[in-house]
Amino acid sequence: VLGSEFWPIELDQKIGISSNVKDGIVPINGLRHVPEADTTGWYIWAGEEMDTSDDFFLPLHVKHLDVWNSEILKFLALPPGWRFLKAGDYEDVWFDGSLLTGEASRKDQK
Repeated sequence: VLGSEFWPIELDQKIGISSNVKDGIVPINGLRHVPEADTTGWYIWAGEEMDTSDDFFLPLHVKHLDVWNSEILKFLALPPGWRFLKAGDYEDVWFDGSLLTGEASRKDQK
């Protein structure tokens, strides 16, 4: 996408995802931090704003994402530092360098 590097993920890796993604709420938002351990670095949520509560993101293996929302699978090979927004036929993908810095990364997850 947009000349970005291809960063494949494994089906047994985890993403952080909000439970409302499977409810058909739009837009669907995603951002990717640098992967750690068995995670992809992806955080995905539905709606206009990301909740800041500690239990907002649930761990989900990538292999189960197609049941939740198969339309976002194509974004998951974007490298760390990328974001996407999908609302029906509308799609936006962009690079956000602040996702690559440790402090900004931790703030975005809270």
